[in-house]
Amino acid sequence: MSTVVAIVVFVVAYVFIATERIPKLVAALAGAGVVLAFGVVGSEDAFFSHETGVDWDVVFLLLGMMIIVGVLRKTGVFEFTAIWAAKRAKGSPLRVMILLVLITAIASAFLDNVTTVLLMAPVTLLVCDRLDVQPAPFLIAEVFASNIGGAATLIGDPPNIIIGSRAGLSFNDFLVNMGPIVLLEIIVFTLVLPRLFRGSFAADPARVADVMKLNEREAIRDRKLLVKSAVVLAAVFTAFIGHSVVHIEPSVVALLGAGILVLVSRVKPKDYLAAVEWETLLFFAGLFIMIGALVKTGVIDDLARLAADATGGNALLAVLLVLGVSALLSGVIDNIPYVATMSPLVLALTEDIPDPAHSEALWWALGLGADFGGNMTAIGASANVVVLGIAARAGSPISFWEFTKKGAIVTLITVLVAAPYLWLRYFVFT
Repeated sequence: MSTVVAIVVFVVAYVFIATERIPKLVAALAGAGVVLAFGVVGSEDAFFSHETGVDWDVVFLLLGMMIIVGVLRKTGVFEFTAIWAAKRAKGSPLRVMILLVLITAIASAFLDNVTTVLLMAPVTLLVCDRLDVQPAPFLIAEVFASNIGGAATLIGDPPNIIIGSRAGLSFNDFLVNMGPIVLLEIIVFTLVLPRLFRGSFAADPARVADVMKLNEREAIRDRKLLVKSAVVLAAVFTAFIGHSVVHIEPSVVALLGAGILVLVSRVKPKDYLAAVEWETLLFFAGLFIMIGALVKTGVIDDLARLAADATGGNALLAVLLVLGVSALLSGVIDNIPYVATMSPLVLALTEDIPDPAHSEALWWALGLGADFGGNMTAIGASANVVVLGIAARAGSPISFWEFTKKGAIVTLITVLVAAPYLWLRYFVFT
């Protein structure tokens, strides 16, 4: 009975989220309320369990970085960056998109992708306003770039941290094995941008001329606050990158950074709290509880085992199946709980494959599938949900299907590029 309730609630909530018949926050919280009311999960499962509960690390990482961004916004640095980007791109919307996509992809490899989009979204909204173009295509492209670029390193995407911990893989292991394919994927993605977002690059020549006349340095409103913010951000980013050394969770780092910056900046609470996407945080909480119900009742575990059993001992088939299934399921549910559930099964699969290169390829297939599959739908990855929340508050809402129509194409392209890479690198040239 519990399994049926968990599945029905998730499917119904997902339909409401996808069709936008009711606000997605209402759908997520109502779904969470139903599985709690029916006893599918209890308070212990929903709020205290690492396997089935709300991922508080994600929630408080977002909260801390949103507060930091709120303080940073008072300095004018986002306006500075927006004008700088537009001028370097000569006012061309396509070149602006390519520039922002490349910055996002590179930053996402060394920060977590959620932090990157939190920093890039305000810049994007401002530059689009300056050029008088719709921001939705630019924001969507940046999310895709963040999920692709984040796959390159251990700290770039939360699923990678889970994989690294389970498989004993280091930062350098990820960079050497995932870095080359991510670089190739970004090149391919950049090449398809003009066709993927065709019709989104028309700009008013008068607005372009006005932008080219602007002096970006004049946009900085508070230099002292900018220096303080820069010091705190540098410390936060250093702690993110040195996670394996300092052993402090990114969520704790973000909250400490937010607290210190609020203390030294003396910005009023109404100013920095206005930047917090409360609806996004609550949506995540509801979504995690519903997915936790699927995990607790064994639904996700059963799906993963079916995929594992279908390989029949063939290492290449196992790698490609893990890649494909991970991309598909990570597009439907958030890729963090998916990887947390799938990683023990991948570990079991690796023990049955004698060739070390073949068994390690399973982990890279899981990472690539989960990271790239996160682009498939609007709720496939944390960064997607965050950007949709920012866009809605900025008055430029992005619908579930507007995102998903592009995301499905990007996921298909990136998986098709990743498959031959895994085959050639780990089965042909080993």
